[in-house]
Amino acid sequence: MHIYIKNNRLLINEYKVKCALGKRGIGNKKKEGDFITPKGMYKIKTIFYRKDRVPHLNSKIIKKPITKNMGWCDDPKSKKYNKVIRFPFSFSAEKLYRRDNIYDIILVLNFNLNPIVKNKGSAIFIHVAKRNYKKTKGCIAISKKSLKKITKLINHKTIVYIN
Repeated sequence: MHIYIKNNRLLINEYKVKCALGKRGIGNKKKEGDFITPKGMYKIKTIFYRKDRVPHLNSKIIKKPITKNMGWCDDPKSKKYNKVIRFPFSFSAEKLYRRDNIYDIILVLNFNLNPIVKNKGSAIFIHVAKRNYKKTKGCIAISKKSLKKITKLINHKTIVYIN
């Protein structure tokens, strides 16, 4: 069961939902902070989730609860670039435990993970969309209800096609 992303839509089987993409659309990602959702084929490596907000999340993919001190390093100067970190942290990193709900469920795509190339871009996630489907920094965002449904359908063989 694969996921297809095109024209602000995410499709899995016959299930089609609206999604938000990077501010500069889908394209060839060149560097950290370019606001592009990277074109290509990706695997879903891990699912992070807020256990306090999503107590029952079913998926065949490895799930890891988000803790209060978790983050994701987006600083190319750090040895932990494009990896999960713990706060306090001396480089730039995005908090995963947030007041809003956008990171209640995160599907981590394998963009720039093996090998990690400094400055190429970090953290391409499929996560919860803001109410108005506001554009992202490069991630894919859908409704929380849709994301919960999709986690039940995917497995380690699922490929995310972005074009």
